Amino acid sequence: FCWPLCHEFIVVDRATSKLHSAPQAMVAFLRFLFTLSTTILPFAYAFAADIQMPPRPPSIVLTIAGSDSGGGAGIQADLKAIHTISGGKCHGCSAITCLTAQNSCGVTSVHSPPVEFLRSQLLAVEEDLYPSAVKIGMLGTKELADEVGSWLRKLKENGDKRVPFVVCDPVMITTSGHKLVDDTAKVAMIEKVFPYADLVTPNKFEAEELLGKTLCTPQDVEDGARAILAMGPRAVIIKGGHSLLEGNNKVVESEETNASVGYAQDYLLLSDESAAEGKPVKDKARLCDGSRGVWIRNDRYDSAHTHGTGCTLSSAIASAWAMGQRERDAVGSAKGGENIGALCAMRLVDACCVAKAYVNAGIARGVQLGKGPGPVVHTGFPDSYKNFPTIELSASSTSMSSFPAMQSYHSAKSSSSSAPALGRILPIVDTVEWIEQLVSTPGIEDVQLRFKDTTDYDVILDRIKRSSALCQSAGVRLWINDYWKAAIEAGGCFGIHLGQEDLASCVDDGGLDLIRDAGLAFGVSTHSYSELCAALGVRPSYISLGPVFSTQSKDVKFDPQGLETVRQWRSLIPPTIPLIAIGGIGNADVAKVVRGAGAECSAVIGAVTKADDVKKAVADLNAAME
Repeated sequence: FCWPLCHEFIVVDRATSKLHSAPQAMVAFLRFLFTLSTTILPFAYAFAADIQMPPRPPSIVLTIAGSDSGGGAGIQADLKAIHTISGGKCHGCSAITCLTAQNSCGVTSVHSPPVEFLRSQLLAVEEDLYPSAVKIGMLGTKELADEVGSWLRKLKENGDKRVPFVVCDPVMITTSGHKLVDDTAKVAMIEKVFPYADLVTPNKFEAEELLGKTLCTPQDVEDGARAILAMGPRAVIIKGGHSLLEGNNKVVESEETNASVGYAQDYLLLSDESAAEGKPVKDKARLCDGSRGVWIRNDRYDSAHTHGTGCTLSSAIASAWAMGQRERDAVGSAKGGENIGALCAMRLVDACCVAKAYVNAGIARGVQLGKGPGPVVHTGFPDSYKNFPTIELSASSTSMSSFPAMQSYHSAKSSSSSAPALGRILPIVDTVEWIEQLVSTPGIEDVQLRFKDTTDYDVILDRIKRSSALCQSAGVRLWINDYWKAAIEAGGCFGIHLGQEDLASCVDDGGLDLIRDAGLAFGVSTHSYSELCAALGVRPSYISLGPVFSTQSKDVKFDPQGLETVRQWRSLIPPTIPLIAIGGIGNADVAKVVRGAGAECSAVIGAVTKADDVKKAVADLNAAME
């Protein structure tokens, strides 16, 4: 971008280490190369597909499961999920543990191939198509469970290659409550497979079978998850497809149990070791950290067409994780990773959130194919807020008060809502002097104050009070970054903005209720899919995404998101919640591109604070975000 503006080129004399102007012949040659690269070559590459670099190969995801002749569950559902959720970025392989004769009405016959044949399948895949992730489904006999456990142990002890990510769906009981495996197979699965599983995914009935007790309340589910975690896996998610009232006539209806009827909510619990992987700040918690235990919630669809949801969820989790690992492997290597922050950050909790959205979309589109319940439909990577889940603070709550609503500048043009309209840009500054200058600048409607040079509460409180007075006199809304207690005490502020770690500590201190009681608006930063679910769970006034581009304004623990993630975030966030893009938006041209990707507001720092003409910079930025 800067090249056309250069009038002189500087070179280094290696002998003397001195800088001097480049010879004119070199300048002319460099300009020729620039012209060639920006005009002729793009067209040449566009019409010469045969010389383009080959695409990166997909990740291998192996499903070890039974076959469903009806096509709705088992490996048939697994392979569909692996391909469709990844958009071809994952390739599905299979090892068959049993053959079933079944249709939409039920199972009529089951045949288990010899253990030796399963061993041959596993070795064939391992030798040539080594998997990034493995999904394990029905293991109908003790011998099959022993064989899979031995294979997993060998992979772990080998050490030559990375151990695959393992998701175990302990298929033991049908949706109607019929047992599919005997006790010896169950014990073998617990003893031989669970210790090598990164995640186990029982439904309510399967969790009760593993625990030997009935789950009647959300607390029972949380306690049950801890007990299953103690059986050896690194994480457990107890699925909420069945409400707590199902299969138990002794459960008394209450707000707790009724919440499980209105919502499909899964409880995810990670070991400390598993939760630490990919965590941006090791010593600070987030609401989406699975070691805290998280409730992942969707509205429940009243549909009978849910055949294969358990198989699909576990395969989708394995595939989503493999997509993230594929991106992490490629970044900074010759493979040419896309370097998309949210995809690189796809860890276990993120994969569970994405997979739940995938399954929810499939249930919403389910139709009857035969005489019985239809299968879950296989769609694609989540692209709608209607199916994207939230991470809830409590499984028992049936409603949570939202923070004061805001609308975007653009929707306010045609809306009858009385909610205030967020400005097109949100300057972020760190001094009272900058606040004073900006409140008198035409086009400034919102400004955020953050503190980089002090943590002294009294100093921060004084700055907030002075900034608040300036903003109130000018009719500009003041947002305070992080220091919500001081903002409430100072008074006169419009809203609070918190990052994910500060959001968690605020929740632990009971701060959300205090902020609501003070009537303050509330914005939340997001960088990953699980963080987005956590943000949606607190019903904020706006959500921000960043860094969109590389930035030096702060130490960011995530890779740049890119414009595609901005587009995706806009589709995953309800249209009533404005989306703010932040990070690397250094001028109006960049802001215009961000606006085109779907962001309604650009948070800017250097684009304003480093501008020669602040008024012109603000005007240009506002015009770009029109």
